[in-house]
Amino acid sequence: MRLATSSGFCGWALLCAAAFCFAMPGLAAAFDKPVLANVTAEARKQPMRFTWTACGSHCRGWISAVGIVTAETPKAFDDFTAGRDVTGVTVVLDSSGGSVNDAIALGRRWRELGLRTTVGTSAVVKTTNGDRAAVLPEAYCESMCVFMLLSGKARYVPDGAHVRVHQIWMGDRADDARAASYSADDLMIVERDIGRLAKYTFDMGGTGDLLHLALSIPPWESLHELSPAELHSTNLVTTDRVADVLPDSGTMDAPVASLVAKPVQDRFPASVANTAATGTVVSRPTKTAEAVPTGGVAAVAPPPHNQ
Repeated sequence: MRLATSSGFCGWALLCAAAFCFAMPGLAAAFDKPVLANVTAEARKQPMRFTWTACGSHCRGWISAVGIVTAETPKAFDDFTAGRDVTGVTVVLDSSGGSVNDAIALGRRWRELGLRTTVGTSAVVKTTNGDRAAVLPEAYCESMCVFMLLSGKARYVPDGAHVRVHQIWMGDRADDARAASYSADDLMIVERDIGRLAKYTFDMGGTGDLLHLALSIPPWESLHELSPAELHSTNLVTTDRVADVLPDSGTMDAPVASLVAKPVQDRFPASVANTAATGTVVSRPTKTAEAVPTGGVAAVAPPPHNQ
């Protein structure tokens, strides 16, 4: 996880029931090749979007959250859930992170609603019994996404998912952090947002290990991928049972889908926003640190300016 301009911080026995399945390698014979539903590398470049996946009478359904957290994301979630009772449902995350303060606000909202969290991509799989809604584990939760994962009342991470952390940084200087200049105000913003993040982490039940791991990885190094042991020591994972985040999904003796390989996730700064109407990528002004997962690769950086 790594700091960018101060408003943004950016096997698995997945079971499949009659209405829902998690993917697991090695059992390809059970299903035809799954077809990913509206989850592409392009979608992860855009501001976070929420979609509802219905899975029939035997499953309540879940929310897919794909993309980068921006200043508009908390309101977008409230608009999405208006008139719908989502108390206790599961959010399936596939995100590169984004705005620190907005991700914290969204995470607190999710905790108020008692939401569960996991990492994956929603898909439709073709089975011998027809199409099924499914969640595939080969997905990414990076930077501030990791702290949104932490907001879940119950939290499950499949073996095929990638959970990665690094420092937050000034977003407009994340490409060449060592060569950039920083003012006293810049340092104040970063320190302030680290404090906010620390309080949030402990409020959500995370441990100091999570902050230590994240804040130890500078922007010029590759993101640190949490091991299974680290997922537990940081309290990012509260359960090893998928049924605890999708309690209506069935039993372990249900058929399991084959895993569909996905390309490595593109990485973009959390301050990059994309207008839905034109598809044009634009830079958003920001006042807080962003978690921008570049993994040591230069990323598109917005010009510095205050809001």
